Amino acid sequence: MIPDRFRDVRGALAAALLCLVAASASPRDAEAQDSKAGVVEPLVITTRTGPHRFEVEVMRTDADRSRGLMFRRSMAPEHGMLFDFAAVAPVAMWMKNTYLPLDMVFIRANGTIVRVAADTEPLSTKVIPSGEPVLSVLELNAGTAARLGIRSGDTVEHPLFQQR
Repeated sequence: MIPDRFRDVRGALAAALLCLVAASASPRDAEAQDSKAGVVEPLVITTRTGPHRFEVEVMRTDADRSRGLMFRRSMAPEHGMLFDFAAVAPVAMWMKNTYLPLDMVFIRANGTIVRVAADTEPLSTKVIPSGEPVLSVLELNAGTAARLGIRSGDTVEHPLFQQR
């Protein structure tokens, strides 16, 4: 167990490591990842307007999380990428080497949405913080959250959240 005073340091170190690994990825890495794309899992977000179904790639390893959607030029509608951080902690994301504008949905371990960072800027190194400790982040095509009314307090159904 890590003492409370070191939790923020651990989160910052994890974010820095994620940034370093991400910066070292190349377009060839993305091409290799695209060849693996297609292994997807169902995910449902329940909003005021009802359930919305998605097919998501789940990133469970440090290498997969650091690569994410970098270098990809498109993502099918109603698809996304779910980052499983395996532990609840503050998370910071960025868009370096990511050509797609995205909505980032920050999710607690119980499946409730903390916040939505809408229409993030492609190729930016601006840090996008979770705002509080989270278990995961869901990346969707930009505009999806606004179109479907996805917001803080909505719930996400996926086996990741049922295991906790």
